[in-house]
Amino acid sequence: MDLKHRKSKELIERDGKVYPKLGRIAYFPISVKRSYGAIIEDLDGNKYIDMLSSASSLNTGHCHPRIVEAMKKQLDNYISYTPVYSYSEPLIELGEELCGITPGDFEKKVIYGLTGSDANDGMIKLARAYTGRKKIISFIGAYHGSTYGALSLTALSLNMRRKIGPFLPEIEHIRYPNCYRCAFKCDKSTCSLECLEDFKTALSTYIPAEEVAAIVMEPIAGDAGLIVPPAKYMKAIYKLCKENGILFVSEEVQQGMGRTGKWFGIEHFNIIPDIVIIGKSLASGAPLSAIAARSEIMDALQPPAHLFTMSGNALSCTAAIETINIIRDEDLLNKADKLGRIARNRFEEMKNKFEIIGEIRGLGLSIGVDLVTDRITKEGNRDAAAKICYRCWEKGIIMIFLADGVLRVQPPLVISEAELNRALDIIEESIKEYLDGIIPDEVLKVAIGW
Repeated sequence: MDLKHRKSKELIERDGKVYPKLGRIAYFPISVKRSYGAIIEDLDGNKYIDMLSSASSLNTGHCHPRIVEAMKKQLDNYISYTPVYSYSEPLIELGEELCGITPGDFEKKVIYGLTGSDANDGMIKLARAYTGRKKIISFIGAYHGSTYGALSLTALSLNMRRKIGPFLPEIEHIRYPNCYRCAFKCDKSTCSLECLEDFKTALSTYIPAEEVAAIVMEPIAGDAGLIVPPAKYMKAIYKLCKENGILFVSEEVQQGMGRTGKWFGIEHFNIIPDIVIIGKSLASGAPLSAIAARSEIMDALQPPAHLFTMSGNALSCTAAIETINIIRDEDLLNKADKLGRIARNRFEEMKNKFEIIGEIRGLGLSIGVDLVTDRITKEGNRDAAAKICYRCWEKGIIMIFLADGVLRVQPPLVISEAELNRALDIIEESIKEYLDGIIPDEVLKVAIGW
């Protein structure tokens, strides 16, 4: 596909004069003029199949007609009046919906923000206030956001640490269970949850359990490379939390709202979290985040401990309510599961053809394709991932890579089977072209990634 990018490149030149590089991760020069369903059109009229969903924030797709109509209707009434000083029907209705779809048959309350980052910050406040403890445990490789609390929980990139400390105190990080690259050299047949024993050692030597307020965990470690933890680990660490009065927090910003084939990723493990953190796809592109937690946890703080002028604004809440309705009405949970199986099966077929693919993993339409230099050493192949993603962009696919060479496959849940198969064809073509040595090294100057 011969794609032209003159207008896009002109826009990018203008962008460089006003927008700092710290706010963007470079993969390819994509601009957006309009979008719909699973399709993006750039300023030059080129069309792309979106396999990224705007960083997993558009599960219902681009500009879903029902979302657009609901927002237009709300605009005719009012955009927002701060919930700090008023009451709003959309805010309350959304809270009722979220209390119903989040795991746990107990009384809950919901507080809002504008991004997953501020929801993580709010979780820290609530966990400390409710338990009277100070320590929060996160995971190495976790991404929780860019506000200071969320940044303190994050352990993914040195550029999120350099020059900007000190960070919040009493934040500890432990290993995320990664069966493909087990830090203890175990495989599934020999695993005795050594990674959990490592955590238990920490609790018995330098992290007093009685000082730990919460463990915050992604049900799939998204930006670490879409790592799916083993079910027995999840059950064991949850049990450990309950035995020690530690709150278990499921951070669902990337994996929630149907992405994995269930409303929330943690449901795959039959775990009932004390707190659920929601963002990204909650309002189908409108800025909104939420914390859903047991009522007694929410009641641990008094105003104005966690509020924002625009949080829970009527426009975003209206979009979120319609998002939930669409996921139900269009059966997107089952669709994510079905299309996810199709995609993973297709990638397994590619794995049988191409030694460069080390592992396929994921749940629903949250899939990681781990590229390696060698299947024995399992060394990540970052350059291959960069070149393949760039070639996919040239051929009309939006896809990025994470970690040391993991293709991030997270299309909108509304993508058609035909669009998905076309995208998979292009990915396979691009892998083959990489292996044939016809993607130039020059693209590595552009496709830099995290």
